[in-house]
Amino acid sequence: MADILNISSVLEGKRVLVTGHTGFKGSWLSLWLMNLGARVGGYSIDIPTQPANFEVLGLADRMVHHVGDVRDLGQLSDVFESFAPEVVFHLAAQALTRLSYDIPQETFHTNLLGTVNVLECIRNCDSVRAAVMVTSDKCYRNNEWVWGYRESDTLGGKDCYSASKACAEIASRAYMESFFDTSEAPGIATARAGNVIGGGDWAVDRIIPDCVRAFSTGEALEIRSPSATRPWQHVLEPLSGYLCLAAALLSKGSGVAGESFNFGPSHEAERSVDQLIREFTQTWPGGRVEITPDGTDGKAEAKLLRLNCDKAESVLRWHKVLPFAQTVEMTASWYKAYYDGDADMFELSSRQIVEYTNQAAEGSLPWAN
Repeated sequence: MADILNISSVLEGKRVLVTGHTGFKGSWLSLWLMNLGARVGGYSIDIPTQPANFEVLGLADRMVHHVGDVRDLGQLSDVFESFAPEVVFHLAAQALTRLSYDIPQETFHTNLLGTVNVLECIRNCDSVRAAVMVTSDKCYRNNEWVWGYRESDTLGGKDCYSASKACAEIASRAYMESFFDTSEAPGIATARAGNVIGGGDWAVDRIIPDCVRAFSTGEALEIRSPSATRPWQHVLEPLSGYLCLAAALLSKGSGVAGESFNFGPSHEAERSVDQLIREFTQTWPGGRVEITPDGTDGKAEAKLLRLNCDKAESVLRWHKVLPFAQTVEMTASWYKAYYDGDADMFELSSRQIVEYTNQAAEGSLPWAN
């Protein structure tokens, strides 16, 4: 078991670089790091959606904001040299499964070459002490088993997004064993998380953003697979795992360097898409729902994907905090506040992080105490 410290005491004052900081998860992670007292820098190619959580929270004026492509090694190296990060979170990616059918080459270039470039920059940057390389639960060869995938299970992917994330895992493993396998090297680990929801996500082809777009305009909500089942979790759940993992990596001798970790909820949090929508409408009543047959466009997605998170609980003493109903309520209330137009979304989001952390502390999770 790793020696798990309070994430605030470990990360306060650290220079932390987040790739993909303008994205949904990246913006929430950047906000949380700021609240922990870290000096946060970001590197991202663009603002991925309109609206975008990054802009809603006004993060560009609160952090060191770099615009750049992870496929550009020279530009990325310049940012590493100028910012001199002590901790790196790599989240930059082409993150949509269905989009990977339209842009397969770009998906591989971004998710594989981008990961290799970040690893290369870490290898050549003396300031880096720890790095969390975020991939995806879809990096596993998915046989749609009824049991959860463990970190030692076979990697794979039937679509280009999933395969690109498996490739990123393999590349990370090669760098870990080739360059980061000494006591003087920075601690590197990979993190795999399942489906996340939360305020501030406006990506295409995701069920909650689709709900929000439909409910805010009065249009019909189109869903492809109402019976598709996922272990839904709030975005703060895996982010707490990433932060916990980074804190452990900064503690030499923790035994987590070179490892991979799943971060997801227990099977009790599994709900179908239809059940998720019904729960969402308890906070934000919606309109009509129309079902579009799945697979008619040739862009098939997995119906069932479970993670086994025993390793994270055993080694990092991490587990999910929020029950399903609270996960959905926090998400819906965030969007309602945004569309009502009266709330300070930076303050509201920061308050959700504090409330989540307090709930984790009440549950005696060491990272929050």
